[in-house]
Amino acid sequence: MTASSHAPRAHSFNGAAAQYAANRPAYPPALFDAVEDLAGRPLTGARVADIGAGTGIATALLHARGADVIAVEPGDGMAAQFRRAHPDIPIVRGDGNTLPLATASVDFVTYAQAWHWTHPDRAVPEALRVLRAGGALALWWNTDALDVPWIAEAADRTGRFFGVDVAHEKRDVNARAADPTGSLDFTSRVVRWSRRVPVDTHLANLGTHSIFLVHDAETGAAFLAEERKHLLRTFPDGIVEEVYDVILLVATTP
Repeated sequence: MTASSHAPRAHSFNGAAAQYAANRPAYPPALFDAVEDLAGRPLTGARVADIGAGTGIATALLHARGADVIAVEPGDGMAAQFRRAHPDIPIVRGDGNTLPLATASVDFVTYAQAWHWTHPDRAVPEALRVLRAGGALALWWNTDALDVPWIAEAADRTGRFFGVDVAHEKRDVNARAADPTGSLDFTSRVVRWSRRVPVDTHLANLGTHSIFLVHDAETGAAFLAEERKHLLRTFPDGIVEEVYDVILLVATTP
């Protein structure tokens, strides 16, 4: 995925910021344990820049972990939602390709579900510029656990309907794709977790994904109506167990 070819998808979230904030999954404590382990330093007390912060799902968790965190977000709608939800956390406008941050000013640069919207050949040097010596760049993505049968079947239905390869995100999350220049030595880890949510929350979460947002509302609604029928056959009590693999990449500076 390239940032330029997917610009409409990258900007599509702004109109759905409130729905995004209300329904997207968060991240488990074990993820932040893994970030600290791979970085070799704690988040508590660290200066963290969370880039592509969106509505602040990851930013708020970093803040709760004890980090001194600043958010960077390019989108109008997402930034406005962030400010409403997290008035105590600073946010500045910008993106990873040209960070609005001082050189050697942070201990961590984090990207939650956002690195794929950057140009890595620009975003890597920018991350290295703003990181202090011994700092860490941490990238992570919540990805569907496709070895769970109902999730694989749902992904197949989505792929057929929209003509996309839903499973590509897992294949594309790797160190080479993250840094095509090869200047960073990423270590990876996968953290599995799950959440149980009402079917309406699950469907609303699906509706915030860019593949839905760039299609007309009628098309998306038609798919989600059919998907509800499939889900209720699998989960007749109306509670869906979403299972995720968080794919984490961490690289430290010298």
